[in-house]
This record gives sequence, C-alpha cells and structure tokens, in this order.
Amino acid sequence: MTQHPPASVTPAQTRLTLFLHDIVPVLVAILLFGAGIGTGWLIWGQTAAPSVAQNAPTTGVRYPIELDDDPALGPADAPVTIVEFSDFQCPYCQRWHEQVFAQLMKAYEGKIRFVYRDFPLKSIHAQAVPAAEAADCALAQGAYWEFHNALFSGKYGLDAAGFSSYAADLGLNVPAFNQCVNSRQFAGEVEADFKYAVELGVTSTPTFFINGLALVGAQPYEVFQKAIDAELAGEK
Repeated sequence: MTQHPPASVTPAQTRLTLFLHDIVPVLVAILLFGAGIGTGWLIWGQTAAPSVAQNAPTTGVRYPIELDDDPALGPADAPVTIVEFSDFQCPYCQRWHEQVFAQLMKAYEGKIRFVYRDFPLKSIHAQAVPAAEAADCALAQGAYWEFHNALFSGKYGLDAAGFSSYAADLGLNVPAFNQCVNSRQFAGEVEADFKYAVELGVTSTPTFFINGLALVGAQPYEVFQKAIDAELAGEK
C-alpha cells in the first residue's frame, strides 16, 4: 500500500483552529449564563405574581370591602355602596367616567354611596401615581371630586404643570397645593390603596365592588343598572 504524506496545514487553518479553541468556551459560558437568567426570571415570575392571580375576585362572591377614609359621594347609609379601584391614566377608566359615572349617580341619587380607591398601574402608567397623589392634595382643600372630574376630562396633561392648572381652575390655594404635590404628602395613602387592592386580587382597572360583588371592566350603564336594581330588590 502506498503511504501518502500528511497534508500540510496552512497558516489560515492554524489561525481558525486557535480562534475556535478560544471562542467556543466563551460562547458556551454565555449560553449557560443566559439560560440561568431565563430560568430565574421564569421562577420569579411564577412566585411573585400568583398571589394576585389565584385570589382574583370571583363573580358571585360577596367581599367585605373596607372603605377606609377614601373619598365618597352619596349618603353613608345608602343601600348600595360601589367601590371603584381606578387609575387616572387608564383610558378605560376615563371612558367609564365619561359614559357611565354621571348618569349612574343621577339615576340612583340618594341610593348609592360611591367610593373611589386608587389602583395606579405604575408599571405601564408613569403618571398614575402622581395624579392620584395630586387628587388627594385637592381633597385636603375640599375639592376631591372636582379634581377627580378634571383629571378625567383630559383638558391638561397629567404632570405637575397640568395639576397646577386644574388647581387654579378650581380656585384652590395653588402654592399650598403645589407644595403638597411636590412633597408627595399622600404617597403613603395611595400606596396603601394599591396594596389593599392587590390583596383583594384586583389586577386591572377599573374594577368595581357593588355591595362587595366584583364587577370588572368599563362595563356599560345597563350592566350597573342590573346589578344595582338587584341589590335594591334584595336579591343575593
């Protein structure tokens, strides 16, 4: 058998071999590191959120909702209490306010106590928390509902300048109002509302509780009418 001499190795092949020898371990390490982060993220996502998802408000279950000292409209002894968890930057909350809120309060005047509690979706609405805090600063001057309505009107932006403009339009003490907003005087109040909503399982806005019965979303007037009439009729 004829023996052939080994093929010679070119300089280019040598450089490629050395390059692969150096880069492959690095690539493997990067892939392993990325997989570790991905796994950790999945584990975190499954352990940080389930308490909300598993306890989400259930239709037909009557929850003992705490009213705290949050802003309320209507008599304290009204037969129907509606608690709304809402976000001033939420477009669905704004739509519900424009299309249903005033009509509802007028149709059931004296029969509804309406309570507003904050659930600012701060992960997607950067101005939701500042707006909620500004509304509480208006509350300190006795003008919560006027400011609440103004925020949902969208006339000005949801920033410091917009809040000041709303305050001026409503005849508030603007310097005192601005000081309240800038110092975040009511940050704790807004955060307490948010945490309470999470404990209830609230995950979206607007979410309502009508005498403790959950109603999720910017539902039309007729849906609220049916639920309220059932409560007034003594149905369970």
